[in-house]
Amino acid sequence: MREKLYLLAVGYYRSDDYSRSRQLVERCLEIAPDWRQARTLKQTIENKITRDGVIGIGIAVTAVGLLAGGIAAAVARKK
Repeated sequence: MREKLYLLAVGYYRSDDYSRSRQLVERCLEIAPDWRQARTLKQTIENKITRDGVIGIGIAVTAVGLLAGGIAAAVARKK
Protein backbone atom coordinates (compact mmCIF):
# COMPACT_ATOMS: atom_id res chain seq x y z
CA MET A 1 0.00 0.00 0.00
CA ARG A 2 2.77 2.45 0.89
CA GLU A 3 4.48 1.91 -2.47
CA LYS A 4 1.25 2.65 -4.34
CA LEU A 5 0.72 5.83 -2.35
CA TYR A 6 4.33 6.83 -2.93
CA LEU A 7 4.09 6.29 -6.68
CA LEU A 8 0.88 8.32 -6.80
CA ALA A 9 2.61 11.07 -4.83
CA VAL A 10 5.49 11.09 -7.32
CA GLY A 11 3.02 11.26 -10.21
CA TYR A 12 1.18 14.20 -8.70
CA TYR A 13 4.49 15.92 -7.99
CA ARG A 14 5.58 15.53 -11.60
CA SER A 15 2.26 16.95 -12.78
CA ASP A 16 2.76 19.99 -10.49
CA ASP A 17 -0.09 19.10 -8.10
CA TYR A 18 2.02 19.63 -4.99
CA SER A 19 -0.76 19.76 -2.42
CA ARG A 20 -2.18 16.38 -3.47
CA SER A 21 1.32 14.94 -3.65
CA ARG A 22 2.07 16.15 -0.13
CA GLN A 23 -1.15 14.60 1.20
CA LEU A 24 -0.24 11.23 -0.29
CA VAL A 25 3.34 11.28 0.94
CA GLU A 26 2.11 12.17 4.43
CA ARG A 27 -0.14 9.10 4.32
CA CYS A 28 2.92 7.06 3.32
CA LEU A 29 4.76 8.40 6.34
CA GLU A 30 1.85 7.50 8.60
CA ILE A 31 2.24 3.90 7.43
CA ALA A 32 6.05 3.88 7.49
CA PRO A 33 7.48 6.86 9.43
CA ASP A 34 11.11 5.81 8.86
CA TRP A 35 10.86 5.59 5.06
CA ARG A 36 13.70 7.78 3.74
CA GLN A 37 12.40 8.05 0.18
CA ALA A 38 9.06 9.40 1.35
CA ARG A 39 10.75 11.84 3.72
CA THR A 40 12.96 13.08 0.90
CA LEU A 41 9.99 13.52 -1.41
CA LYS A 42 8.09 15.42 1.28
CA GLN A 43 11.04 17.77 1.77
CA THR A 44 11.33 18.27 -1.99
CA ILE A 45 7.63 19.08 -2.24
CA GLU A 46 7.82 21.55 0.64
CA ASN A 47 10.85 23.25 -0.91
CA LYS A 48 9.04 23.54 -4.24
CA ILE A 49 5.92 24.99 -2.60
CA THR A 50 8.05 27.51 -0.68
CA ARG A 51 10.03 28.50 -3.76
CA ASP A 52 6.87 28.91 -5.87
CA GLY A 53 5.34 31.01 -3.09
CA VAL A 54 8.36 33.30 -2.98
CA ILE A 55 8.27 33.68 -6.77
CA GLY A 56 4.55 34.48 -6.60
CA ILE A 57 5.13 37.11 -3.94
CA GLY A 58 7.93 38.61 -6.04
CA ILE A 59 5.65 38.84 -9.08
CA ALA A 60 2.91 40.46 -7.00
CA VAL A 61 5.30 43.00 -5.50
CA THR A 62 6.67 43.83 -8.95
CA ALA A 63 3.15 44.33 -10.31
CA VAL A 64 2.24 46.65 -7.43
CA GLY A 65 5.47 48.58 -7.96
CA LEU A 66 4.75 49.01 -11.66
CA LEU A 67 1.21 50.12 -10.92
CA ALA A 68 2.40 52.64 -8.33
CA GLY A 69 5.05 53.90 -10.77
CA GLY A 70 2.42 54.32 -13.48
CA ILE A 71 0.15 56.26 -11.16
CA ALA A 72 3.05 58.46 -10.04
CA ALA A 73 3.98 59.14 -13.67
CA ALA A 74 0.38 60.02 -14.54
CA VAL A 75 0.16 62.41 -11.59
CA ALA A 76 3.48 64.00 -12.56
CA ARG A 77 2.24 64.58 -16.14
CA LYS A 78 -0.91 66.35 -14.95
CA LYS A 79 1.12 68.86 -12.95
